[in-house]
Amino acid sequence: MTNTLQAFLDTGIEKIPSLIYAIIFFLIGLIIAKICRRTVSKVLKKYTSGKGFTNFIVYGVYISIIVVSTLNSLEMIGIKTTSVVTVVGAAGFSIGLAFKEVLSNLASGFLILFFQPFKIGDYIQTSDTNVEGTVHDIQIFSTILKTVDNKTIIIPNFQITSNNIINYTNQNIRRIDFSFTVDYNTNIGVLKGIVEEIFEKDSRVLSDPKPLIGINSMGNNSMEFVSKPWVKTEDYWDAYYDLMEEIKKKFDENHIVLPQVNVVIKGK
Repeated sequence: MTNTLQAFLDTGIEKIPSLIYAIIFFLIGLIIAKICRRTVSKVLKKYTSGKGFTNFIVYGVYISIIVVSTLNSLEMIGIKTTSVVTVVGAAGFSIGLAFKEVLSNLASGFLILFFQPFKIGDYIQTSDTNVEGTVHDIQIFSTILKTVDNKTIIIPNFQITSNNIINYTNQNIRRIDFSFTVDYNTNIGVLKGIVEEIFEKDSRVLSDPKPLIGINSMGNNSMEFVSKPWVKTEDYWDAYYDLMEEIKKKFDENHIVLPQVNVVIKGK
């Protein structure tokens, strides 16, 4: 027992310098990791606009440097890192099975950041969760939306990438779809002239593509009249409300009867 204890103490004393060097090496690696994290973050923020992509790369670099520093420190005190990697790999397989959804969200987060079907500031809608809002942040595991009434919605990334995504602000222009039900006695020429005049006077309505105006369908007692102007995406809602109000005023001035008004809005 005495010989075994003495041998253990002798080995421990011999390992003290290696242990000190290993600790110093790890601390240096930790400092380098923090410096690299700040540097990479500044560079990416300067040349890229994707906050989520920046965070993903920054923390990937940070964790990678820490892992390398840890493995090298273990080597310095005599621990074979090959066995450590084998154990971690085996444990990782088990953890992967247990946290399948977490890993799916991680992979989906990478796909979103890499292919960018939407970016921060876009207004999107997901078909599966049937929620919509402005993209506030794209994180590794989830995407955060802000609704028009200032609610926060956190959606797992896997639910987004596994279904259709509607991005309303990806294009520069959008079409407003107005649909009105009018009597058969309505003079279509007058009706069409009123709407055309309103669109021509509003500078937000684009001339190219040309607005679509005309009868969409005819029922037993009424007709469906549609008008579909194009506007810039950022002008969509202001133009929609102003045009609707102006159309109502002009219809009243020209005694155009609207027995039933249907306003169809495609997009938010």
